[in-house]
Amino acid sequence: MRRNAHFASASVSAAFDSWEPDAHAYYEDVMKRLFAWKPSLKHERNFARSIWACMTVNFGPRTLAVPHRDFANICFGMCSVTALGRFSPDRGGHIVLRELKMVVRFPAGSTILIPSAIVTHYNTSIGEHETRYSITQYTAGAIFRFVEHGCQLDAEYYKGMSRKELRAAHLANAAQADKGRGMLSKLPVLRQKAAAVASGLHGTDAGM
Repeated sequence: MRRNAHFASASVSAAFDSWEPDAHAYYEDVMKRLFAWKPSLKHERNFARSIWACMTVNFGPRTLAVPHRDFANICFGMCSVTALGRFSPDRGGHIVLRELKMVVRFPAGSTILIPSAIVTHYNTSIGEHETRYSITQYTAGAIFRFVEHGCQLDAEYYKGMSRKELRAAHLANAAQADKGRGMLSKLPVLRQKAAAVASGLHGTDAGM
């Protein structure tokens, strides 16, 4: 499990950082602020090299997710889903992303990043004598809210606020979705960054 989780974090976090660098940086910042508030949490996390705070394991033996969205996750965030087991990926176990109108072949050992709070997702069934398990890594939206509120629960955060302060707090909360949308990447910008990195690498090679 540790090797699997670190593989997902090492490779998939790199993908997360490459495709959604601003959102990835926000995840990192929130975790750093959480650990600064309570350093012992850093040593109690699920996996030392994982950017995500939470994990769910579905042991099957024939794991089948019904159509759903993970409303408790942060709306602009990503979660990592890994499929395991023994099944024919051509006949079943596909991951379905409803709003994107996509059905993705998803063999055992594959990992995908999805915005699970806003895209309805599920997987297709497998054969009666096949097995399928799944590992999901994510960070619950409540953790982001806790950190943004000064590492306080809502009752403590709002306690003693004046009407003016409450209005300001509610406006800030309402602006979170727009803030999140602003973090999401646009393909032309990613292409420009990739071209700049490639140019820099070629320049380094030429210098050698």
